[in-house]
Amino acid sequence: MHSPRLSLVIPAFNEASRLPQTLQRIASYLKSKPELLPAEVVVVNDGSTDETAAVVSAWQPPAGLALVVHSLPENRGKGAAVRAGLGLASGEMVLITDADLATPIEELEKLLPYAHVVACGSRALDRKLISKRQPFLRDRLGRIFNLALRLLGLTHLRDTQCGFKLLPGALAHQLSQELTFDGFIYDVELLTRAQKRGFSVVEVPVRWAHVEASRVRPFRHGFEMLVDALRLRVLLWREAVTAHRKGGRPG
Repeated sequence: MHSPRLSLVIPAFNEASRLPQTLQRIASYLKSKPELLPAEVVVVNDGSTDETAAVVSAWQPPAGLALVVHSLPENRGKGAAVRAGLGLASGEMVLITDADLATPIEELEKLLPYAHVVACGSRALDRKLISKRQPFLRDRLGRIFNLALRLLGLTHLRDTQCGFKLLPGALAHQLSQELTFDGFIYDVELLTRAQKRGFSVVEVPVRWAHVEASRVRPFRHGFEMLVDALRLRVLLWREAVTAHRKGGRPG
């Protein structure tokens, strides 16, 4: 098979029950979009304790679609899984999507016009596109987190956490070497580092539906994300200071 036109990176933790249907839905969609073929699906098993790796490995992709399965030795977090997937992806474009397809794969159509930059699916730009909303508390905590990111100067976007993002393949490989956070703050770090490399970030409204079996725990993960946001702000500040000092040295 020729080099993939598209790579789909799916981080997966204990997703044995959901992935067969997800993979089949992706295959059916790509079959109707020959301009996106050949393509590959990169599933990163994040130290699952169920049969995720076996279930995915047993799946037979149709012609034009390749399957790459990579397992981390232990559960490290969604950021670590995405980082590994970006490094393995070989497509001209790379789509990061969730195993539950909370954002339907068909919404890729909306991101494709921005394939030369970073297209970030958003639930906040048009809430009428949300067919099933998050529980009230989780929704409010998400909005507070976004406000905190704005106050820290880490984003101008209204939604950084939607797990549906499209970026150029070359940038994906670069970011796989630069991203440092293993947890859910990886989205913010990815977007920030892409912008530092000169890539624009476009926020695109997409359809989305809350999935009851979500792995996100609002209070625990919310607190971890706030702490990581502060750590990211400090890390970026230190990098900026170091770069300024190096740039100021006489040649």
